[in-house]
Amino acid sequence: MREITLDTPFGRLAGLRFGHGGAPVLALHGWLDNAASFLPLSSRLAGLDLVAIDLPGHGASAHLPPSADYTLVAAARAVLSVADALGWSRFSLLGHSMGGATSTLVAAAAPERIERMALIEALGGLVEAEDRTAIRLREAFAVHGEPAGARRRVFPDVATAVRARLQAGGLTELAARPIVERGLAPAPEGGFTWRSDARLTRPTAVRMTEGQMRDVIAAIECPVRLVHAVPAFRFFPAEARDGRAARLRDVELVGIEGGHHLHMELPDAVADAIGPFLHGER
Repeated sequence: MREITLDTPFGRLAGLRFGHGGAPVLALHGWLDNAASFLPLSSRLAGLDLVAIDLPGHGASAHLPPSADYTLVAAARAVLSVADALGWSRFSLLGHSMGGATSTLVAAAAPERIERMALIEALGGLVEAEDRTAIRLREAFAVHGEPAGARRRVFPDVATAVRARLQAGGLTELAARPIVERGLAPAPEGGFTWRSDARLTRPTAVRMTEGQMRDVIAAIECPVRLVHAVPAFRFFPAEARDGRAARLRDVELVGIEGGHHLHMELPDAVADAIGPFLHGER
């Protein structure tokens, strides 16, 4: 494993590179996570040129300028910029949660570049009902002028930050620690603070409807392996999951008993489900 930085139109983006010379795979983490979320899985995916990046505003990557919004479309463009910086014309995607939603858009927008796609706890992203479009827009604009880091929490040590992350739910302490350690920066007054962009917690101004999201999914051409938690996680309910998966041309679903961060807490089971697939086996 080694740290990498890549200069892109979205600023300098950081990441972790595991191995070199195998099939190229770009790994995309979930919301407010970072590249370290793939550490438990990486050692179980030998033989791949696996690059896990910190998406813009996350981990050690640059924040977007104040004039730019954090959206799935912006993240998808950033992913293609990362692939360009790596010199990859064609590659596979491995995405968890928001990273899986971003992967979905990349695969639909640039099908000629995506070999195959392994998704963990995501297929498409969060949607909004058509008759809530204006309400969502107003909620987003209401906080538009607030300073991004005005109320940043400061932690006296890493252990306290880990406990705070655990309060958000969905992770064990063992899984949370590497994400937290990569996600912290020294605070000017001492201690530590999150280095992710505080604007990531603001309301998204515009979301697709479910019909639009399913249209995007139907445009995906590559084979897809979808690993999901059993029972279903609240942000990825079974009905939406199965309805969306039905729009894919080539998909296999694998259910694993566990939580939303399956790849961190059950890396052996997830590697068994996606490893051969990412190597090109059926």
